[in-house]
Amino acid sequence: MRFEPFATGTLPRIHFGEGRLSDLPFLLRSHGSRALLVLGRSSFRQSEQWQPLVDRLEAADVTWFETAIDGEPSPEVIDVAVARFRDERIEVVVGIGGGSVLDAAKAIAGLLPSGNSVLDYLEDVGRGLPYEGPALPFIAVPTTAGTGSEATRNAVLSQRGAGGYKKSFRHDALVARVALVDPDLLRGCPPHLIAAQGMDAFTQLLESYVSLRANPFADALAWSGLQAVKQGFFAAWQGGESDAACQGRAAMAYAALLSGITLAQVGLGSVHGLAQPLGSLFPVPHGVACGTTLAEATAVNIAALSERLPDSPALDKYAAVGRLLADRPALAAAEALEFLISELHAWTDRLALPRLGEYGVSEADLPAIVAGSRNNSMRSNPIELTDEEVAEVVRRRI
Repeated sequence: MRFEPFATGTLPRIHFGEGRLSDLPFLLRSHGSRALLVLGRSSFRQSEQWQPLVDRLEAADVTWFETAIDGEPSPEVIDVAVARFRDERIEVVVGIGGGSVLDAAKAIAGLLPSGNSVLDYLEDVGRGLPYEGPALPFIAVPTTAGTGSEATRNAVLSQRGAGGYKKSFRHDALVARVALVDPDLLRGCPPHLIAAQGMDAFTQLLESYVSLRANPFADALAWSGLQAVKQGFFAAWQGGESDAACQGRAAMAYAALLSGITLAQVGLGSVHGLAQPLGSLFPVPHGVACGTTLAEATAVNIAALSERLPDSPALDKYAAVGRLLADRPALAAAEALEFLISELHAWTDRLALPRLGEYGVSEADLPAIVAGSRNNSMRSNPIELTDEEVAEVVRRRI
C-alpha cells in the first residue's frame, strides 16, 4: 500500500447508538437555549419519539421554534425560512429528518446570522460570492439511512423542471457540530425508503472506495461501511422487531454515516453524476436515481477500466467488494468482478427499484442528462467515461 499525502475535511462530533435521541436537549443546551427545529412534513411529529422529545426540551428550558420541509428543498424554501426566523434570536439549529431536511437545516444555519440569500453562494447557478460565515451551530439527527448528510459540508438544493438543477451550498462552517445517529429512528421507515436510502449509502461507499481521490483513511471507513451494508441491509429492509432487524437498522445507520464522511473526503462517481440531472429534470428521488442505476454504472465502469486502464487500482477494489458480497475471499478477480455486477442486478430486482421510464425519462432525454452529469461527482469517477458510455447507463434503466 502506498501512503500518498492526503488531508481530511472537518468532521462532526458523533453520538451513535440506540436511544441517543434522549441526549439531544443536553447537546442542544451546550450551544444555547433558543433553537430552531427543522423537521420533515409530518413523519417525525407523528412518531412515538416526538412527545418524549418535546417533554425533554421543555424540561431543559429550551425555547424552540419549528419549520417543516416538504420534499427536496429549493433556494426559495431556504430564503423564506431565513427571513421568517431571522429576528427570533435563534442560537442553534437542529435538523431531524432525512437528507433533504438535514440539507435544509444546514443551509438555514449558515444563513441566519447574515440573512443573506442562499443564491449568493450556490455553486454554478448562484451569484458567485465567497461564503465566509459565520454559521449557527447545527445538530444533525438523521431519521433515514442514506445520504450521510449528517457528516457533510454541503447542502444540496434543487430546482425541478426545464432548466432545473441540483446544486450545493458548501463550506466547512456548515458541517454539523454534532451528528446524533440513533438507529431507533429508522423503525418507522417503510421498506421502499429503506431500499432506496440503503442503495444510496452503498453507492456512496462504493464510489468513495474506487474514487480517483481515494486515500487509505477514507478506504478504511468505506470498507467498514461496505461490511455493515453486507451485514444489515436486507434485515433492515425486511423490518420488524427481531434482533436481526434491530441490528440491521444499526448497521445501515452506521453505514450511511460513514458514507457521508467518505464522500466528503474523496468524492463520488458516475452514479451521483447522473443523479443530479435525473433528480432536477425529472421527479426521480435521489435514492432511486442511485439505486436503479448502480448495477449498470458499475458494469460500464468495469468494462471501461478493463479496456482502457487495466492496471487501475479501482479494478482491484471492485473485485474486493465482489469477494465481500460473495463471502469468498479467494475468488479470482475476473469472477469477483462478474459476481459484483450480477449481485447488484439481483439487488435491483429484489428491491423492485423503479425504472427511469416510470418518471418520464426517454431516449430523447439522453443528451440533456449526459450534459448535466458532467459535474463534481463525475470528476472523481475512476475513469473518464465517454458520452455514449454515460448514456448507456441510463438507456439500460429506461
